[in-house]
Amino acid sequence: MALVMNNENEGLRHRRGFIGRDLIGIAVIIAIAATGYFAFPDNLALLTRMITIALLVLSLDLVTGYCGVATLGHAALFGSGAYAAGILSAHYGINDPLLMMLAGISGGAVAGLLCGAIILRAQGLPQLVLSIALINLFHEFANKASSWTGGSDGLSGIAPDPVFGLFEFDLYGHTAFFFGMALLLIVFVLLRFLGRSPFGMLCRAIKQDPLRIRAMGASPKAALIRMYAISGAVAGVGGALNAISTQVVGLDSLSFTQSAEALVMLVLGGTGSLFGALSGTVIFMLFEDYVSAANPFHWLTMVGALLIAVVLFAPKGLYGTAAAFVGRRREQRS
Repeated sequence: MALVMNNENEGLRHRRGFIGRDLIGIAVIIAIAATGYFAFPDNLALLTRMITIALLVLSLDLVTGYCGVATLGHAALFGSGAYAAGILSAHYGINDPLLMMLAGISGGAVAGLLCGAIILRAQGLPQLVLSIALINLFHEFANKASSWTGGSDGLSGIAPDPVFGLFEFDLYGHTAFFFGMALLLIVFVLLRFLGRSPFGMLCRAIKQDPLRIRAMGASPKAALIRMYAISGAVAGVGGALNAISTQVVGLDSLSFTQSAEALVMLVLGGTGSLFGALSGTVIFMLFEDYVSAANPFHWLTMVGALLIAVVLFAPKGLYGTAAAFVGRRREQRS
């Protein structure tokens, strides 16, 4: 009886610890957003763009950081969500932001199922080759289907209605910023629950030892395809937000460069952690914006130097290395 009560108390403490970290994480995100809002009142478009890319990096972390799937084509999911939302508005006249967001989620999830079913047929380097092939195929398909996507000219004519009929998307980007922050917080909370769920733990276990999971009777491939669909839905949120906030969708949303930069941001912050994905996105995009403005001719050199330094001296990423350092300090004190 005492053992059962001790186990229940231990579980309760763990749950309280998780909830506490979740609340701290939400508070930190809100604090950073508020700081950015007051620090860059004339550049809210950059902050909104940062939110859209953060959603893409979070979705990439689900398959790469949590599941160990190598991919350089994740922008296919992001772009699919953007085009789905944009086409709904430009061609069908459905301009409600929530319906456009639902279309983006659906488009991203379908693209995730398709990409997952193909990429997961291989392992290691062949996965990278398949992901690169897929992003090029998605890009070329969008380019050729110009009657729907606008081709190289981009998809225009997107005119989202006010959110809930009250908050209009203004020229200064206030509504887009707050709408994006609300979406980011909702996705963050849902992904925190997903990571601690039995399904999330199963995906982490598959990354560690897929043979043992298969021996236990579970299907690693089926679980990874489901995670790919969830990842696609998250990327679709980012893509739809990008279409709504900019009111145009270009082929760059389906570019290899977009995929590669998302992977760089994830590595910069630290894989396998939502906080790492968010911190890597914020650091990379702020550094890129500042350095490119200060030195337009050599800013890529500075960005490359930063990435080399992080890989050499903080191989777990900036957030991952900091979290590991704090964990060691706590163990030493205890």
